[in-house]
Amino acid sequence: MQYRNFGNSDLVTSVIGFGGWPMGRGHYGAFDEDEVVRAIHAAIDSGITLFDTAAVYGWGEGERLLGKALEGKRDRVVLVSKGGLEWSEPGAGSERNSSREHLTRGLEESLRNLNTDYLDLYLIHWPDESRPFAEPMEAFADFQRDGKIRHGGVSNFSAEQLSESLETFPIACDQVGYHLFDFRPESETFPFCRERSVGVMAYGSLAHGLLTGTMTPDTTFEADDWRRNLTAFGQPLFEGDTFLENLRKVDDLKDLAADTGRSVAQLALAWVISNPVVTVALVGARRPEEIEENVAAADWVLTEEEAEAIRAVLVAE
Repeated sequence: MQYRNFGNSDLVTSVIGFGGWPMGRGHYGAFDEDEVVRAIHAAIDSGITLFDTAAVYGWGEGERLLGKALEGKRDRVVLVSKGGLEWSEPGAGSERNSSREHLTRGLEESLRNLNTDYLDLYLIHWPDESRPFAEPMEAFADFQRDGKIRHGGVSNFSAEQLSESLETFPIACDQVGYHLFDFRPESETFPFCRERSVGVMAYGSLAHGLLTGTMTPDTTFEADDWRRNLTAFGQPLFEGDTFLENLRKVDDLKDLAADTGRSVAQLALAWVISNPVVTVALVGARRPEEIEENVAAADWVLTEEEAEAIRAVLVAE
């Protein structure tokens, strides 16, 4: 396993992180909680140190399950959660609220859910443009002073929003969607993060399941799986002809991976962490057997030729 710092901070993480969205009920379909706990323990034993969750994942249930799994193991992990969203009841849609009051209540609830006194990293889940970014950043400074968080960061922030936030607080990272079907952060966000020494936590590293290599033209999603709407963060990844074309590209990537004796999922993860601005690539797992495959990607250092061949599959006309 490789380990990297978030920018210039003293926060160190494994380059593969455990994404907690799939363990929030109501988002990714049914799962076995005991099996998820075993997967978390397998991840720790395999050298994965960063575990990411959010208050909205399962409307608190995702945090509680992770807290249960980390009992007696808290000091071995970098624990991350996200706040700044509010909802009226479990299952309801959420709205952005980065007010000091809401973040303070949310952090306290996340700490209770996770059964911990502090978070290693606390993030604003989505930018709240209804107020100056100085407000949540000033709250973060107080949380840090009080020992409730070691570091603060943001998620889904643009370069411009990062710049404004950095005027008030030393952000450790920006969590953004980044994978072989989504190069969007490369144009502005990544150059900014590189210049200002802000770490990048990449989510959706396996294109929300597309790059696991297990999907087919007949793939469908459960009623409580967010992918059922066939789009992912503004991209029609699973929709109609686009989905079929994406599956053809995944087949081509499988062939490239097979030439090196590896899986397409390992190829996808190795590609994400090959970008030096990326500190950690998040990948969700709900079964212990998925962990070994994910961890193996950390040892694959792509050559320049391999990286170019991989990108060529995705940008081919």
